[in-house]
Amino acid sequence: MAPDHIVDAITISGVEKKFGRGRQAVIALDGLSLRIPRGKIFGLLGPNGAGKSTLLRIIAGLVRQDKGSVELFGRRPDQASRRRVGMLIEAPTIYPFLTAREHLRMLGSYSERRLHVDAVLRRVGIFAAADKKAGEFSLGMKQRLGIACTLISRPDAIILDEPTNGLDPDGILQMRALLRELAEQDGTTVLFSSHLLDEVERVCDHIAILRQGRVVVEGDVAHLLDREGRFWLDVDRPAEIVDRLGAIAELADGGLYVRLERKHIPDLLRSIVSADIKVYEAKWVKPDLETVFLSQTRND
Repeated sequence: MAPDHIVDAITISGVEKKFGRGRQAVIALDGLSLRIPRGKIFGLLGPNGAGKSTLLRIIAGLVRQDKGSVELFGRRPDQASRRRVGMLIEAPTIYPFLTAREHLRMLGSYSERRLHVDAVLRRVGIFAAADKKAGEFSLGMKQRLGIACTLISRPDAIILDEPTNGLDPDGILQMRALLRELAEQDGTTVLFSSHLLDEVERVCDHIAILRQGRVVVEGDVAHLLDREGRFWLDVDRPAEIVDRLGAIAELADGGLYVRLERKHIPDLLRSIVSADIKVYEAKWVKPDLETVFLSQTRND
């Protein structure tokens, strides 16, 4: 077990990965470094080809990096540390002739820390189908079974690639609640990738946005959204303020927007008032995660 002072569940340092050789080689990860704190929900975002799945596979030990290192709970990955991590990479692999209960009993037999099978089945919402053959499951039920398989050994961290794939809206809500429960009640670290930005914003403590194999944005979700916000003003001479502020200001929505860190807003307001410009309304407009994502990943 890792010492109590180890605060990161997963540490990625300078990881590089190429597929192919020569001029045809594709750079999947380009010196990527990332720290996943323990007991938190960490969302991995990025457009297709950004390197998300490659990174998850490297952490899971399914792909070997060309350069750099990965640590699990403060130590280089080995059999003991990997047993502490539950993994569901892409679509779950199931045995169609086994029931959900049989899947968990089989996997649980390899772990000394296994949970009670029925408790895990209830937790992921497929207890009613516990004795049904997995080959008869819908896509959403297979996804739930895959997540149950990651939980049966009572992991300290789980890695999920698109965990809401195949789930209906009610299932997505249940998955959100499950992930928060795992982190807040069990202290489990959750690292997952997703294209559902609204869900990531709702459930994640931290995020990293990847582009072309590099981290372009990383941090606490609430802080990132606050940092990326804009200040909107309704004043009597908006064009004058735009002229004074230049590229960080623009006329829109009957007033003007100013891109400025929130801590500088009081100074801005003082300067406007001192210039004898009347302020009728002023408000901080916080963006959603989609806005931040597109600003960092769309091509110029």
